[in-house]
Amino acid sequence: MIVSRKKLNWLERLYLPAILSGLRVTLRHFFRRKVTMQYPEERWVVPTGYRGAPYLVKDQAGRTKCVSCQLCEFVCPPRAIRIDPPGPDINESAGNVEKEPQDFRIDMLRCIFCGYCQEVCPEEAIFLQEDYSLIGRTREEMVYGKDKLLELGGVHQDGILKWARKQREAEEQGVH
Repeated sequence: MIVSRKKLNWLERLYLPAILSGLRVTLRHFFRRKVTMQYPEERWVVPTGYRGAPYLVKDQAGRTKCVSCQLCEFVCPPRAIRIDPPGPDINESAGNVEKEPQDFRIDMLRCIFCGYCQEVCPEEAIFLQEDYSLIGRTREEMVYGKDKLLELGGVHQDGILKWARKQREAEEQGVH
């Protein structure tokens, strides 16, 4: 099958209309309002409900809230969380924390920020922070250990302690 093409006139053979239309598009974009954000100086305003990086938190007394129940490890879809349960020497002076984990690691390269770990945690020990700039030069730097997770998570300033709230709810229902 032979396709016949239209003959170009002398103006179309100069390609001048095509060049001018390209310049018109370039000039139109050149004079528009800039939408580029200068990242380190300007920060994105995080909307409510944003699911950022998961971190461990401490209670008001400075104790780790995690009791090594491993629910977050089991529910994590990409298997980014690894928890080493405590050994035979359990710290008895830890308040409500019966078994503080020996190690708690989250591979931030595997984490998909789904928020399942925060939802399933019975101790309210893991929270998603409004952090979206995770930086590391190697893969090993992006695996956050327990100390780094606690440092980044900080102390959870909850006016009502979880166990006191649960006890109060049970008393209201008449169960002692």
